[in-house]
Amino acid sequence: MSVLGAYNGQAYSPIGDKGRFVLPPAFRKAVKDASGGSKTLCLLAHERFDCLVGFGLSRIEKLHEQLDREEERAIRLQHNDFDRDVRAGQLFQFEQLPFDDSGRFVMPDHLKELGKVDDGLYFQGAGDFFFVWNPAELARMDAAWKGAQATCRRLVAEAEAKAAKKEAGQ
Repeated sequence: MSVLGAYNGQAYSPIGDKGRFVLPPAFRKAVKDASGGSKTLCLLAHERFDCLVGFGLSRIEKLHEQLDREEERAIRLQHNDFDRDVRAGQLFQFEQLPFDDSGRFVMPDHLKELGKVDDGLYFQGAGDFFFVWNPAELARMDAAWKGAQATCRRLVAEAEAKAAKKEAGQ
């Protein structure tokens, strides 16, 4: 993930102490790189799926370009129902969340609600951004998501086994 804004890979992070989540190391590095060295994670609710979308600050420029393209397309196709202000509000409603050197961040309650966040997060790279799923919500998706679902199940099981071993004092 060293290419600016190129998010790939998968990771799982259970909720930590004080209700904080951890941005996994590979995603942390990519977000920091895409945020000009700033430890700033951008999160917003996905438009269609019950999950969140994460990215670094560099995506803001791409969102402006997307808004311009969508407006140009609407004009060209004479879609008079396109409202630039409404669409801008949808694209730019992300939260900028600081994270520490260990990747810990606090997720606001409204994002937890929108993403149906519970006690763990599954991160799935998607190029310009990454999905942030509650594993139970990802499991409800159709077969198009079977690869992510299988990976998520494996990562959750590994995290649970590690936690059980730690709890048992081993």
